[in-house]
Amino acid sequence: MKKRIFSILQYLIFLGAGVFLVWWQLKDMTVQERAEFGSSFESANYWLVIPIVFISLLSHLVRAIRWKYLMEPLDYKPALKNVFSVVMIGYLANSAIPRLGEILKCTFLARYEKLNVAKLVGTIIVERTFDFICFLVFIAITILIQIDLVGNYVKEKLVKIGSSSEIPVWVKLLIILAAIAAVFYLIKLLFKRFPNNKIISKVNYFIKSVFEGFYTIRHLQKKKYFLMATLVIWFLYLIQIYIGFWAMGGTSHLSIKAACSVLTLATLAMIATPGGIGSFPLFVMETLLIYGIASPLGKAFGWLIWGVSTGIIVVTGIFCLLIIPYLNRNKNEISKRHTG
Repeated sequence: MKKRIFSILQYLIFLGAGVFLVWWQLKDMTVQERAEFGSSFESANYWLVIPIVFISLLSHLVRAIRWKYLMEPLDYKPALKNVFSVVMIGYLANSAIPRLGEILKCTFLARYEKLNVAKLVGTIIVERTFDFICFLVFIAITILIQIDLVGNYVKEKLVKIGSSSEIPVWVKLLIILAAIAAVFYLIKLLFKRFPNNKIISKVNYFIKSVFEGFYTIRHLQKKKYFLMATLVIWFLYLIQIYIGFWAMGGTSHLSIKAACSVLTLATLAMIATPGGIGSFPLFVMETLLIYGIASPLGKAFGWLIWGVSTGIIVVTGIFCLLIIPYLNRNKNEISKRHTG
């Protein structure tokens, strides 16, 4: 009886956490933004929204598979159902607080698969670093395939950013790098001065474990599959945007080149604000202006794509929060028997 009550409470806590994250994601929307959000869905062709949902879920699944490849050099072989679940839980958390999802992904997976959290953090660093490099490559390709159109637009925006900033961008980068170097030097100094301190030892062990996870990229056995999975992820992201064009009459004529531009700016929007709230439709609108799409339509399209992708994350993330304890109930029972 106590076990059943505990399970019910656990599910309620997870559900409450999911509902809270939904509220947190939507609470900052203004009345006008909510009206635009609603109107974008009224004019959409929902038959074309359905494949976007499936393609989005497939991209998340491929991301989970790719993360498994990074864990193999550590001799970690977690179940795909758990990896996919924590990936979706991570996305749900990131929609409220940026980078919180990365921590939750590692802690949840470590809990259910009995893995080292710090080493998992190292694999996440590898994944994010690689994603950033791929993003830069994608920006370059986007500009090159439509150099006259997008190149001039990007140049104008960079000039505006540079002229409006009191401190040059390169100076800011040097300051950040110097700060990081100073932090690492201080940590190294503390390790040497207090080698036997328990807290220092734990921090040292954690950092070493993170670096061990980071260096998994050097010993990756399935490099080709890892690269292939990365290409598939970006391709699926791109196809979602392209099919989204067809879902609205005013954007149905846009090409795959326009989809590349939208994906580039939309990715930046997801970095700018938690889950892209507010910034996503604005960035998309600005991008579509280049292709002659009026501001109201461009913004409505941005709300449509943001709403569908966010809806998938919210629904699937909450479902995974609820289902992951059930998926691992046998492991928990075995663990209790051994410790009991």
